[in-house]
Formats: sequence, C-alpha cells, structure tokens
Amino acid sequence: MAELPPLREVIARHGLSASKALGQNFLFDEQLLDRIAAIPGDLAGKKVLEVGPGPGGLTRALLRAGAEVTAIEMDSRCLPALAEVGEAFPGKLKVIQGDALKLDHADIMGGEPFAVLSNLPYNVGTALFVRWLGGESWPPLWTSLTLMLQQEVAQRIAATPDNSAYGRLAVLAQWRSEAKMAMKVHRSAFTPPPKVMSAIVHVEPREMPDGVSARVLERLTEAAFGQRRKMLRQSLKGVPGAVEALEQVGIDPQRRAETLSVDNFVALARVLSA
Repeated sequence: MAELPPLREVIARHGLSASKALGQNFLFDEQLLDRIAAIPGDLAGKKVLEVGPGPGGLTRALLRAGAEVTAIEMDSRCLPALAEVGEAFPGKLKVIQGDALKLDHADIMGGEPFAVLSNLPYNVGTALFVRWLGGESWPPLWTSLTLMLQQEVAQRIAATPDNSAYGRLAVLAQWRSEAKMAMKVHRSAFTPPPKVMSAIVHVEPREMPDGVSARVLERLTEAAFGQRRKMLRQSLKGVPGAVEALEQVGIDPQRRAETLSVDNFVALARVLSA
C-alpha cells in the first residue's frame, strides 16, 4: 500500500467542492472513518459495496481494513481522486461511474455476498435503503448495511411503536432484519457542514417470517402510515381484505398505525398474503 496524501490536499489539488445537487458532504477525519469501517466487524478479504464515495475518504478506511471495494460514483469530478486511491491499493478498488438507483447491485458484485458501507448522498439515501430492504428473495446477497444518513431518517429506521419517529421505515427495516443506530456524527465533522445532524445505522438480515409476502407488507405499511392520523379502519380501506384481517388477528380497527408493533403488521400481512 502506497502512502496517500491527506484528503484535504487531494480535494484542493483536484479543485473539488461538495455538490448540493448531488447531496454531497465530505468527511476528512480518518479516525472517525476507521471507526465507521469497523462497525460491521472484520472486513479483511470481504467484498464491500460503497455508494457515493466522493473523493474517497471512507473508501480509504475500507481498503485499510482489508476490504475489496466496489464503489459507485455519479460525479465524474471525483474519478481522478478515486483513481489515486486505487493505485495505492492495487487490485482492491473497482470504481463504476453511474447512478446507483439504476444499477443492478447483485450483478455488479458478481452475485457473491457483500457488505454495504456508505456515507450515502442525502438525496438518494432513503430510496436506496428501501430498495435494499425490499424483494421477495430473502436472505439478500448483502450481509449487512452500514449507512450514514440524516439523523432523523436513522431514528425512523430504529424507532419503536408509540414513538413519533415510528413509521413505515421502521417496519420495513425490522420485520426481517435487526436494525440499530450505531453512531451519531456531528454536523461539524463534514465539509461543508450540513444543516442537519447525521447518524449511522447498521442493519443485518435475519430469518424471514413464514407465509408473508414482502410486497403485501410494503402495500400495507404504505396505506397505514400514508394516513397515520386516521384510524386503521379508514387508512386501510383501500387494501382489499385488510379491514377484515384486523378482526381476524384481534386488532381494534379504531387504533392508529403508530400503535401497532412490527409483529402486528407481520400478522396482518400473513393473513393478506394467504
């Protein structure tokens, strides 16, 4: 491994600045980046997908940890800086220029298991997260998701019932995965500092409940939390059989979505999946 110049120096030399349009915020603190790379455990020899590496701060930390990194970067301005990182770690970094929302991640990773570690661009973070959690095929090829998100989004992912942050994201993250908030990151750690605080969530897949369709659960939560102030008998009217299913599993139709546990939603989805 060759010695790399400080990230600030690289950014200055390449004339890089964080793009608001692309939701970019750069992290320079190498100790913090190493801590993030350590969250999923030993990465030596493991495949890692990184979305939105920018100039390569987290990429460096992942490579220092021994990972084989595939990075998807939309911003062509960052490619020369990433090429320098690749030269310092021969054969360990593959950079793909493109939109992560439009690419087949399993195909990119060669159909082999991989961990996802990313300081996600704020403007695509939630959409990517929901995509990784979706689909009928389970367990997924990804072995864990370690993602930097806006703190508000991270709180929604790890929330429990009867909490104002509890909603669709929490159910989708927790019905067949373990999701936790792993670390908070102060806005001052970034350049430029974002207007909001950030946090890292760590998600690991677990066994999928029997007899439940992911598509049905997604439709159910979309309806229930789309009108979260309404009673379930109103919010679920548009989902065929859902109001009847409430009675079948013993849930009062006068309750609101935020009072239902993840297990309650799974029980409803199981009836509707049948």
